[in-house]
Amino acid sequence: MLKCDISMIHPMKDPERIFSDLREIGHGSFGAVYYARNVVTKEIVAIKKMSYNGKQAGEKWQDIIKEVKFLRQVKHENTIDYKGCFLKEHTAWMVMEYCLGSASDIIEVHKKPLKEDEIGEICHQCLKGLDYLHSFGKIHRDVKAGNILLTENGTVKLADFGSASIVCPANSFVGTPYWMAPEVILAMDEGQYEGNADIWSLGITCIELAERKPPLFNMNAMSALYHIAQNDPPTLAGGDWSDEFRQFVDSCLSKSPCDRPSANILIKGPFIDKTRPPNVILDLILRTKDAVRELDNLQYKRMKKILMVDVIDVENGPNGRSDVTEDDSSQDGDNVDSSKSSSIASQQSSHSISMSSKSSSQNSIHSATNDDLGFSSFSRERSDWSNPRSSIAEHAHTNKVYLSMVCFSMSTICTFI
Repeated sequence: MLKCDISMIHPMKDPERIFSDLREIGHGSFGAVYYARNVVTKEIVAIKKMSYNGKQAGEKWQDIIKEVKFLRQVKHENTIDYKGCFLKEHTAWMVMEYCLGSASDIIEVHKKPLKEDEIGEICHQCLKGLDYLHSFGKIHRDVKAGNILLTENGTVKLADFGSASIVCPANSFVGTPYWMAPEVILAMDEGQYEGNADIWSLGITCIELAERKPPLFNMNAMSALYHIAQNDPPTLAGGDWSDEFRQFVDSCLSKSPCDRPSANILIKGPFIDKTRPPNVILDLILRTKDAVRELDNLQYKRMKKILMVDVIDVENGPNGRSDVTEDDSSQDGDNVDSSKSSSIASQQSSHSISMSSKSSSQNSIHSATNDDLGFSSFSRERSDWSNPRSSIAEHAHTNKVYLSMVCFSMSTICTFI
């Protein structure tokens, strides 16, 4: 380990003496995500455990360091809060803010689109997070409903920075196919892209929230990539949507990146700036919790995470539970003493892919067998991309797959059509 790497984590502190009541809430090839409680502060957190031993241990370690480095640089109300990273037995414990679930989870629970006011407030808070990232030359590169998390107090958080770029402009082929901007798909042939690629992805996310799935979702991923790059941008289909909402989506989905408004300009536009009920997200969360309680047993097990805090509070009683004494408080990390927050990872997400023209600290080529899933991305089983009838529900437990290719161009995509 490099000295600069060690400075970003707490290698000498035992996380098992700091966190208790761990309960798995999802897992994938990267490891697993757990609900946990800080035994000193009683704060609820989510912990992503990632092993860095075995094959490709060095590459795994560098991926961990890259993500930690990015998260340490990000601090905003509308981005997921990083609290620290610990090492134990060749496993990194990445401690994050705990959220109830993702916007995609909410659609899955209700089996219907969100209301326009709900979409507007989610977009408003996402744009504030994106404006912050872009102002520091960072690009999220994987904006979608599955990576937009909601907290108990109604705050919307951008999550999963495993695909994020710390430099701008960037040139890596990274993201989730159906949400990828045309210039990202073409980057390896035609050059670089900037933060307005995230604006395109937000426009696609608006359609996802309004229609329960993104455009072209009935196609396989490679066909969708070709169509996104070569054809006219999608628009909102029928529905009782306002002109302001339709215009917002159209502006986000301008084919030319130069024609897309910045996050800062969109925040001031008529759709985002309009008056909405003050508790629109809180009301959505309450309705979602009620709906989860009515789900059948199988669905309830998948969405129980939305009620996790409520369920465990009942199990533990009014005083909670602690497995260590006050003497252990000295083991606590410097970033793990925040005030109470709420948050967990989303299980719902389609495949994300990363193909880079060159390997570097910012843009590395990842093996298809070494999935680098972000905090809010994990899978229990992998679905088949080639199935053109795949639905959002079928993708509920699938996630990020990084495909390693030395060359990738539009001519390559065409061979899949």
